[in-house]
Amino acid sequence: MRRKIAILGATGSIGKSTLDLVERSPDRFEVLAVSAATNVEALADIARRTGAKLAVVAEREQLGKLQQALGGTDCQAGAGEDALLEVARSEADLVIAAIVGCAGLRPVMAAVEAGKTVALANKEALVTAGALMTDAAARHGATLLPVDSEHNAIFQCLAGSNLQDISRLILTASGGPFRTASAETMASATPAQAVAHPNWSMGAKISVDSATLMNKGLELIEAHYLFGLPSHRIDILIHPQSVIHSLVEFVDGSVLAQLGSPDMRIPISYALAWPERMETPAQRLDLAAIARLDFEEPDAQRFPALRLTREALERGGSAPIVLNAANEVAVARFLAGAIRFADIASIVEETLQQAEIVNPQSIEQVLEIDRMTRDQVESVIKASCD
Repeated sequence: MRRKIAILGATGSIGKSTLDLVERSPDRFEVLAVSAATNVEALADIARRTGAKLAVVAEREQLGKLQQALGGTDCQAGAGEDALLEVARSEADLVIAAIVGCAGLRPVMAAVEAGKTVALANKEALVTAGALMTDAAARHGATLLPVDSEHNAIFQCLAGSNLQDISRLILTASGGPFRTASAETMASATPAQAVAHPNWSMGAKISVDSATLMNKGLELIEAHYLFGLPSHRIDILIHPQSVIHSLVEFVDGSVLAQLGSPDMRIPISYALAWPERMETPAQRLDLAAIARLDFEEPDAQRFPALRLTREALERGGSAPIVLNAANEVAVARFLAGAIRFADIASIVEETLQQAEIVNPQSIEQVLEIDRMTRDQVESVIKASCD
């Protein structure tokens, strides 16, 4: 029997990689529903290719355009948040949650509350609402499968293991474009330099997060909620080759690692086929050609984002929401040329210091804290520029 899937964010990079795998294995998967933010043409093309029964665009104003693009098909068109929730609650066995940012929170929660298996590629779902998401998953019998390469690697290493057998988790980081750069060089770095990732092809925002190592700090928060370990039992290790995606140390001293080429189709395929595996076109590792694997401790002085994320996790409550929102605004201002690279972490830290930390009780409260933080960050930036 084919696995029925819904893809939230079908036109983004994760969605495209998912579709590449699904369309290579039509005997294993059936696409029921797909969504996109604004790209109506690409969404309609996906719906036609896959035979999806529902296609949803996030912007309500695009509904007519989508209906026209789907003319002559049996695919129903929808628009707006209620329609996105319909995708999440569809009859799919597996929901690929790949909407970027806090816009994905309500659809992800809807899928969780519907008891779905959710392949989670939306970082914000656990960074900003980790306790709410995991509590809801436990109540409704939902399963969260990590798609991020680091967390997927840990998930693979933990197969068949008990939580009490784990000593610590080790997230690997490439170190980004400034791994060996001096503090002076980093302070004057341009957006073009910051987005030039040595190993991965990514969007501008996540590339800057890789350059500051904020992405690795956010992954630490995700790992805490996915695997239930406290901050002090989750380490970060620089591994510039990006061959080992994460490691797990067990109480007996054994360490298991997951290796693979830097191709997101590998972790996506594991989520698609779990608990089985499936073939992918990913390049196979040639360890003899790679020849060496290097490791080093991250420099906390040059990369203060690691300290800030750990402090936010340990502070708890709404602190990770504030951290995430402040970082998004600061990165956007850096990419626009309004602030320096070194200002990103200092703006996040100042915003955290000013924030009142509460324990959010709903996704609506999470989104309100996110909105209020974004307004606060602008005040922090203005004050720093005066």
